Amino acid sequence: MKVLIDEEQINSRVIELGRELAQEYQNRPLTIIGILAGSLVLLADLIRAIDVPHQVGVLQASSYRGKSTTPGELQVNLDYLPDLTDRDVLLVDDIFDTGKTMQTVLAQIQDQNPRSLKSAVLLWKEEASQVELEPDYHCFKIPEHFVVGYGLDFNNEYRHLPFIASLEGSDLA
Repeated sequence: MKVLIDEEQINSRVIELGRELAQEYQNRPLTIIGILAGSLVLLADLIRAIDVPHQVGVLQASSYRGKSTTPGELQVNLDYLPDLTDRDVLLVDDIFDTGKTMQTVLAQIQDQNPRSLKSAVLLWKEEASQVELEPDYHCFKIPEHFVVGYGLDFNNEYRHLPFIASLEGSDLA
């Protein structure tokens, strides 16, 4: 595997993003929603970097199964969400790839009547986008590679890595 973004770069950018979000959401009722399981590491670091009171929730959304490196059918479970009515909501995910997951989940959260709704992602594969939507916040733009680390996985492995790495062909075998 090849390291694309090291631990120090990630930590610095997440802290910077937390400061930006704290300024935007100061004195507003903020709820941060993480998409399981890929956003867990970013969600944990980001909520500590946002120095304003906020609620936290999670939802499940998955289109990758097992050793697949291409998305399949999207499954979404909103059962773990707190009440979002009249709250500012920030949806956090690990990666904005085709954008289909983000688009679908944002639409479903909008049905919960939030005051406002924005998105933040660790990684944005801008060239891979297949929707007319962009994340409101992102930490890094990356080229078209299958990446792991900092919450992203391949076959439920590699999430623990403190950096982002591109898997080589032999890693995927």
